[in-house]
Amino acid sequence: MPDLQRVVQEIAEEMRARPDRGDVATYIPELAGADPASFGIAVVGADGEVAAAGDCDLPFSIQSVSKVFTLTLALGKVGDRLWRRVGREPSGSPFNSIVQLEAEQGIPRNPFINAGAIAVTDIILSGHQPREALGEIVRFMQFLADDASIFIDEAVAASEQRTGFRNRALANYMKSFGVLENPVDHTLGVYFHHCAIAMSCRQLAMAGRFLAHNGRNPESGLSVVSPERARRINAVMLTCGHYDGSGEFAYRVGLPGKSGVGGGILAIAPGRASIAVWSPGLDASGNSHLGRLALEALTQRLGWSVFGG
Repeated sequence: MPDLQRVVQEIAEEMRARPDRGDVATYIPELAGADPASFGIAVVGADGEVAAAGDCDLPFSIQSVSKVFTLTLALGKVGDRLWRRVGREPSGSPFNSIVQLEAEQGIPRNPFINAGAIAVTDIILSGHQPREALGEIVRFMQFLADDASIFIDEAVAASEQRTGFRNRALANYMKSFGVLENPVDHTLGVYFHHCAIAMSCRQLAMAGRFLAHNGRNPESGLSVVSPERARRINAVMLTCGHYDGSGEFAYRVGLPGKSGVGGGILAIAPGRASIAVWSPGLDASGNSHLGRLALEALTQRLGWSVFGG
């Protein structure tokens, strides 16, 4: 096995030198100021070893990567009843598309497109005030990463609330079909805020450890979810985690992963490691351009693809 830190360092240096960096998301104004030159990577192995390089300790807006953790929480709350309100098939459409909702009676195709994540957020909110639900999500992230400093970037949340017209349309449309139980403004408020959680690559990789190790935190031995549920969350990440670029990501990288328009990607090498990369320049599907290239290089050099070395 090559030295992990050396491989990670080499990849960071290669990515920093690349001229093709993708385009920073501008439809959320607060994200438009991100520096496309930024690149960070962190890999947390089963033994707790962390290999990290680049801007690995710089917090960034995790955006849709938070949907992995809200899905985990919602499954803990209602179990497989969740799948009555959200599907688990790839969408093949942009992450904020409304077209499929109309054809499919308001049931979002999967929990990682915006409509699906709004429905998942609604499940977490039921029985709570928005502030309580949001506190539960943030505390869960802090617990998983073993880091109480994880916070919500209020400027990003406010920016999303000012400009989130498409998400309001998706939520109102689902509400008309009875998919959402709570007031639309309450559900969207929680959704915008959990997407605005700020984390570094190191924190994000730490938070994803349970998915790499059959639902358990390998350091403490604490069970977060059952092995079966961890497998199923990974399966949805593999097939749906990169919107209409999910097939390309599986083909190139070969790991379960979830991206966000802040430029972060959480990837899981089952039994081996939790990996987080960040570079804010995006490809046409809204996924980190350099993040995907870095993960492709990592899995090739370490033979970590779930489909074989």
